[in-house]
Amino acid sequence: MPAALLLTALVAGAAVGLLRSAGDTGGEDRVREVAAGLRCPACQGESVADSRSPIAAAMRQVVADQLAQGRNRAEIRRWFVQRYGPDVLTEPPAHGATVLLWAVPALTLLGAGYAALRTLRPRRAPAAGAVRPVPGGRATRRAWWAGATGLVSLVAAVAIAADRLDRPAQQPPVDPVAVTVQLARDLESQDRYAAAAQLYREALQDRPDDTIRLRLAFALLRGGDTAAAEQAAREVLTQAPDAPDGLLVLGLAQRGEHSAEAAGTLRRFLAVAPEHPAAAEISRLLSAGS
Repeated sequence: MPAALLLTALVAGAAVGLLRSAGDTGGEDRVREVAAGLRCPACQGESVADSRSPIAAAMRQVVADQLAQGRNRAEIRRWFVQRYGPDVLTEPPAHGATVLLWAVPALTLLGAGYAALRTLRPRRAPAAGAVRPVPGGRATRRAWWAGATGLVSLVAAVAIAADRLDRPAQQPPVDPVAVTVQLARDLESQDRYAAAAQLYREALQDRPDDTIRLRLAFALLRGGDTAAAEQAAREVLTQAPDAPDGLLVLGLAQRGEHSAEAAGTLRRFLAVAPEHPAAAEISRLLSAGS
């Protein structure tokens, strides 16, 4: 008995050690496991776990952050689906009717098989003096086999038709630029402005859009890179000289650079957009400066 207890204690200790060592290196494995179920929007047929694109790297970081916050795989997948649609999953979940169309025939087939076994299996020899039961005969066996064949055919036909009967409406493909911008905005909400600005730059390479360029300018401004924010704002104003947000970012960036043009730019912003949500704060800022 003491030897058995000692052996049990040693095995338990070894198991605990293995679990701890696995836990130390399991973080990356957990990120990869979740990321493998997500499709990289910027790649062709690659998962987020395998892709080397910047957007996939950002998505892996989101997965790692959410795992660190205690979310499980299902919750993280739901988070991505809510933002980018079911097409972001490498294997979208089955719908209710499809599950039923597969489950009901399978259960029916199992029930029929059980009944056939009970009916067709050889019976034990009767005891001496007992009445011998009437055998099922060849006709009964043929009827069972014919019924079973028909049931198998029915199951196969239903299984083939299941996806067609409950196939969801064709989802538009995930827009990689939209995903990149949304990820960047999520990073901004976490005060990670440098990472957000990098994603905005990636989005601009694929879609030179002034709305994205303004978001880049705001991220740079909030991150303290006033020179880069001023440049981004000027690029917006080249196409739209009276763009209120462009004037706002430019004026604040110039103010951060201690430029003498800052006050004039901000007054121009107030003249163009007196009802802008930031107008009151800019007025107060200019009054305090004067």
